[in-house]
Amino acid sequence: MVELTDLERDALTELVNMGVGRAATHLSRMVNDQVLLSVPTVDIVSRQEASDFLTARERTGLVAVEQQFQGSFDGRAMLIFPEANSLELARAVLGGDLTLAEIVDLEQDALAEIGNIILNGCLVIVANALKDRLTISLPAVLRGDGANILKDKGGSSDELVLFLYIDFTIRSRSIRGYIALLMGVSSLQSLKQLIHAFIEGIASEEPSSAGTSYGSQNA
Repeated sequence: MVELTDLERDALTELVNMGVGRAATHLSRMVNDQVLLSVPTVDIVSRQEASDFLTARERTGLVAVEQQFQGSFDGRAMLIFPEANSLELARAVLGGDLTLAEIVDLEQDALAEIGNIILNGCLVIVANALKDRLTISLPAVLRGDGANILKDKGGSSDELVLFLYIDFTIRSRSIRGYIALLMGVSSLQSLKQLIHAFIEGIASEEPSSAGTSYGSQNA
């Protein structure tokens, strides 16, 4: 198991929060309403632990939007939420003028767009802050229970899940969701090293910004 220190966890949470905030802004424009997204906790767990957690909390089926990413660290990114909320999310994006049949027909594309906005918002912000560049695939929509959605696709027996618990509200409807980044141990170790370097970079800037003899920059 790869463990993050408290400082590394705090730094990653803050970076993801920045990405989620950008995603919320984009989604707000799409639905012409306020969208609130938050990332309260970050955990690294096994794929089985993540599956068991989803099964315990979500008694109904799940929908996930999945994107592959590659860079200094690589893996699969997923936005996961209860299937019961999928039509509400699609309706928020597509607008209220469509019939239920039309919304059902367009649901897959709407969910893929929502996932693309949120996952890209998180991945790009994190990668840029860590001075890395990621190649991100087009989104795919998956349905099933936690075990099916998180199942091993590439024979990565050491794959772990960086699990982010989020709540988002669209059109005054609170919807619980999850962001899961499935990565092998080597990728998580690379991510940990990048986060550590990011923290050290911030720490090295603090003395100069605190000094007064040579002037200071205003934020």
